[in-house]
Amino acid sequence: MISFFSTDVSRKVKQSRKLRQWLEAVALQERKKIAELNYMLCSDEYLYSINVNYLQHHTYTDIITFDNGEEQGIIEGDIFISLERVVDNASKYSVSTDNELLRVMAHGLLHLCGYKDKNEKQSREMRRKEDAAIALFHKLYPSLVR
Repeated sequence: MISFFSTDVSRKVKQSRKLRQWLEAVALQERKKIAELNYMLCSDEYLYSINVNYLQHHTYTDIITFDNGEEQGIIEGDIFISLERVVDNASKYSVSTDNELLRVMAHGLLHLCGYKDKNEKQSREMRRKEDAAIALFHKLYPSLVR
């Protein structure tokens, strides 16, 4: 089950059925099955407070992923996404907000699949996987905006 929530932001997830199908396909490519995955769209301040309270990091970020899984190959987790960071990053990298949101959603899922991004080599692999996930979305749904 994949769920989408919003807190302290007005934007809701569009195309939730298609996003669920896409996320399940990404997990399947990684030989994983999604049991429970929750995406929470929130503000910078909301995510900052999570970063401070749970991770003791005093920085703003676009995403925080919590792995709740206990069984190998089964994904269970909570992914918090700052919409403000997504909008800013989309502008910074000259991509649509929807495309940047896809990247961040894939990024969180890939963390739950076991990918890290703590060093340059890991970051390159994560970016390659994100790009492949976005390409898969556009292959599955070519008529949606890029």
